[in-house]
Amino acid sequence: MIRITINRTDAGTIHSFIMSGHANFAEHGEDIVCAGASAVSFGTVNAIEALTGVTADVKQGNGGFLECVYPENLSDETAEKVQLLLEAMVVSLQGIEKEYGKHIKITFK
Repeated sequence: MIRITINRTDAGTIHSFIMSGHANFAEHGEDIVCAGASAVSFGTVNAIEALTGVTADVKQGNGGFLECVYPENLSDETAEKVQLLLEAMVVSLQGIEKEYGKHIKITFK
């Protein structure tokens, strides 16, 4: 199962997220759940960097591990853009979770 943790600040903004595990929906290379979650998360990280210039502290590892931490000292305008893209990522991941809940789980902290 893919497990995603979305970490929010006390103000409710997304500070970081962690993704780990494999969906095991289908054979390697044919797993649409894994491909979808990966495309959404990596696409968001890339879009944030390309559109706002903000680079996350990214850690990757075995077992589908991805951790992204965003800086907190951003201008209000930039922070708003980053948050919009991160919230869009959450909406997309929740859509995958709604359809394939046995293979992907999102939690919020």
